[in-house]
Parts: sequence; structure tokens; C-alpha cells
Amino acid sequence: MIDEISDAERIPKSFLAKIFQSLAKSGFVLSHRGAGGGFSLAKPAGEISLLQILNCVENAFALQKCVTDDPECVISHERLNSCSLCAVFTEAQSRVNEVFARTSLQDLLKPRAELTRAIH
Repeated sequence: MIDEISDAERIPKSFLAKIFQSLAKSGFVLSHRGAGGGFSLAKPAGEISLLQILNCVENAFALQKCVTDDPECVISHERLNSCSLCAVFTEAQSRVNEVFARTSLQDLLKPRAELTRAIH
């Protein structure tokens, strides 16, 4: 139930409800109405990657605007293709995406030390 998760994780209920709405629309969770209602995963946790969840919630997870599908430079659009910092962000984004893509929700149940070894 959203109320329980909101309280346990100290996340505003309205914000959490929007996240779950996005997850439900994308087919990651199922919504169950009624007295015993709430949410459940739509498929096994081992089949859902963190990258899928981030892309669902963030509408394309990106460390910086210059690495999105619709790149934008805070300095100027002309610098986008020549900016060395954008090249660094592109490489960092690629590596972060690799780690998030190979890490499933099931993996998050592992102890921290085991998970750290697994993602390296």
C-alpha cells in the first residue's frame, strides 16, 4: 500500500503515487483495488532492471542534459558537439547505464557487500 511505503521510506504520498502510476502505466506493477489492495510486481523482480525503472520514472534517465535524446547545453547549443565535458558525461552515462541495466530489483535484496562485488 502506498501509505505504508510512504511512511516507511519517508516519501511524500502524492509523489509516491505519481511514481506508482508511471510504473503501472509502463507495466512494471499491477494495481489492486479494494480492502486488501495495493501494488505488486507485474513480472519477477529478476526480470526488471534498475535502468528500466529509472527510465520509466525519469522519462529517460540522464546524468546531464547533453546526453539525452534531445540534448541541451546550458552554455550554448553550438558548443554541444565540441564540449569536452559532454564527452566525459557521455562516457559516464554509458557506464552508469551498464551497471543499472545489469542490476535487477532481485539483486537489491542481496547484502550490500555481495551486491558491490556483483556490479564490479
